[in-house]
Amino acid sequence: MHVATTRRQYKGKVYETHLLRRSYREDGKVKNETLANLSYLPAETIQLIRESLAGKRHVAVDEGFELTHAPRHGHLAAASLMANQLDLPSLLGPACDERTIVYALILARVVRPKPSLSSTKWWTNTTLATDFDIEGIGADRAAAAIDWLGERQGAIEATLASRHLGTPTDPAPFAYFDLATSLVKAKKNRKVTRDRSAVSERDVTPIKYGVLRDRDGRPIAVELLTDGLENPDGFIGVVESVRNRFAVARLTVVGEHEQMTGARRTVHDGRATIGWLTCLRGYQITALADHDRSWFLSLESGTDLVEFTDPHYPNERLVALRNPSLAPERARMRNALLDATEDALEPLLAAVSSGRLRGTDTIEAAVGAVLNEFESAKYFEASITEATLRVVRRDESIAAAAAVDGIEVLRSTIGGDETDALSVVRAYRDRARAERDFRHLKLNRDSRSSVHRGLEDRARSHLFVALLAAYIEWHLRAALAPLTDADVGVPTRNPAADPQGRSRSTAKSGVGTGAAATEEVLGFRELLDHLGTLTRNSMVATEAAKPFELLATPTAIQRRAFELLGAPVPRRLIP
Repeated sequence: MHVATTRRQYKGKVYETHLLRRSYREDGKVKNETLANLSYLPAETIQLIRESLAGKRHVAVDEGFELTHAPRHGHLAAASLMANQLDLPSLLGPACDERTIVYALILARVVRPKPSLSSTKWWTNTTLATDFDIEGIGADRAAAAIDWLGERQGAIEATLASRHLGTPTDPAPFAYFDLATSLVKAKKNRKVTRDRSAVSERDVTPIKYGVLRDRDGRPIAVELLTDGLENPDGFIGVVESVRNRFAVARLTVVGEHEQMTGARRTVHDGRATIGWLTCLRGYQITALADHDRSWFLSLESGTDLVEFTDPHYPNERLVALRNPSLAPERARMRNALLDATEDALEPLLAAVSSGRLRGTDTIEAAVGAVLNEFESAKYFEASITEATLRVVRRDESIAAAAAVDGIEVLRSTIGGDETDALSVVRAYRDRARAERDFRHLKLNRDSRSSVHRGLEDRARSHLFVALLAAYIEWHLRAALAPLTDADVGVPTRNPAADPQGRSRSTAKSGVGTGAAATEEVLGFRELLDHLGTLTRNSMVATEAAKPFELLATPTAIQRRAFELLGAPVPRRLIP
C-alpha cells in the first residue's frame, strides 16, 4: 500500500488529492485499487501514514523516550575549546593519567573557582567525569597529580613567557608583578596523626605570592613569597630574580597600600628596572583634595580620569578616577569605625559621669588612647574638664571624607612613555582579579600521597593550577567580551584624547551611538553559569537497541558564545 498524491490547478488555485492505494498484479499487469480518500485528513496525519507505510516507526514523544542523565556541559565545552586553542594539553606534558587529572582540575577551576580537591566530587554531575574517565578518583590521586604538575612548573612558565614576553636577547620592555595574599586551609589527616582531636582541626595559613603578567594583563607565572620578605632588600631580590628569569626590561610591582610599604617603595625609587603601582588611602585622598581642588573639581564636572602631580608625592604619577562601587564600602567601613569608637568611649563617659574618673589629664589620656586605637581622632571632638567629658562627632570632617568615597587615586612610578593613564587603571584592576583568581586554596597537610612534600611545595603546586586556570580564563574573557561587562566602571578611552569617553557599561547599555546594545550583557560568571545549562542528555528509546546522546538546543546567547569561540558546541570534551 502507498499514498498517491495528485495535483491539479483550477482558476489559479492548486488542489491536492491524497489517495490510499493498493498495488497488485493481474494477468501480468500492475493495477491500483483505491482503498480510501485521505484528502480531508490533516497534512501531518497524511505524512505520518506515508512514512509508516514506507517502514518508518513512530512512537509518542512522552512515552517512547527516557532521559536517564543530563550532565552540565556547555561551560566546560567553552573552557575546553579555549584550552585546546592555547595548546594547553601539550604544554602540560606527555599524555598520562596525571596529565588527564590535572587538565580536568584546571578546566573545573575555570568554570568553578573552588579548591581543586573538591572538584573530584563536583565534576560527577558534568561531562568532565565521563569524557576524561576520571569518575571515582580520590583526593590522594588528585594531590599526586598536582605534585606531578608542580615538577613541571618551571618549564611551562618558560614556554608561556616565550609566547608573551621577551627573550634574554630581546627582553620585554614592560610587565607587572601583582602582590596578593590568600588564606590556605590546611587539613590534618587523622590516619597519619592518630589523634582523634585532629579530625575537626583546621589551620588557616596566609600565603603571599606574586603573579607575573604581561602588559595586557595575561598571567604568565606565579611566585610564592616565603617568610622573611618584609626585609626590603630580600623582597627586591625576589623581584629582581623574577625580572631576570623572564627577561623583562622593567618590572612594575602592583599592590595595595598595606603591601607597598614605605620601605619597599624607598628601595624601588631610583631603580631603572623596577617600578611600583599602588593606591592612596581614604584619608590621604581627603588631604590631597584639601591641598589641590583642581583635579577633584574635574572629576566633579564629569571627567572620567584625571592625571596630575603633587609636591607631596614627588617623582610620582597620580591618576584619579571615580569608582562608584567603592563608595558604599568606604561609607560602611567609616560608619562601623564611628560606631565602634563610640562604643569604646561609652565606659569612659559613664566613669566620668559617676566620678570614678577625674582629672583633665587623666581623662584626656584615656580618651586619646581610644581615639588612637581606632585611628578616629579626626572624626571626634572632645570637651574635657576636671569632672566632665563630652564627645561629639565632627560633622565637617565626616562630610569631607564622604565627599571622596567614590574617588580612587592611584600612585605609581610608571612613566607616561611606558603606558597611558587608562592602562594604569586597568593594571591596578587586574591585580584585584589576580587575587580573586587564586582564592579557595585548600591543602591536605598530611596527605599520604604527598607526605614527602612540604606545605610550601604543595602551596606552589596549587597556586600553579590556579595560574593555568587564570591563563585560560583571561583568553576566554577576551573572546567572550562582547557578551560580558568585564570592565564596568573603567573608561574605554584615554581622557586626554577624549574627555567625554564613555564607560564600557554605558556603551553596552545602548546610550548614545553604541552598536553593542544589540547583544545582552552578562557578568562573566553569569555567562558561564548560563553556558552550563546546556546539557548533554543521555536518552533511551523504549524500542531502541542502545541509548544515545542528545545535546540540548542552545539558547541565542549560547550560540553566540560559541560563535565568538569560532567553533560549534563540541559533543565531547577532549582530554
